[in-house]
Amino acid sequence: MSKRYTSFRDFYPFYLSQHRDPRCRTLHYVGSLSVVALLVMAIVLGNYWMLWLLPILGYGAAWIGHFVFERNRPATFEYPFYSFIADWVMLAQWLTGRR
Repeated sequence: MSKRYTSFRDFYPFYLSQHRDPRCRTLHYVGSLSVVALLVMAIVLGNYWMLWLLPILGYGAAWIGHFVFERNRPATFEYPFYSFIADWVMLAQWLTGRR
């Protein structure tokens, strides 16, 4: 990535361009939804030790999509905050039928 993004509005189209393969997007959705499920389960059961699994579950699924299907470097390595937000925006757009 040679361009430096200074706003989420500018970053998000780039983020989407790195997720063209539907299998990669599916792995992102599975990872994000699994994170939500695990978070709820950890809180309900009071097993807070399970929280350390959240980044492994979420990022692990997403990174498999990038390395195996997209064959690109995850944007989270350079833009961790924007990428984190973009994951949830992309998921929300998918769940609402806008993506």
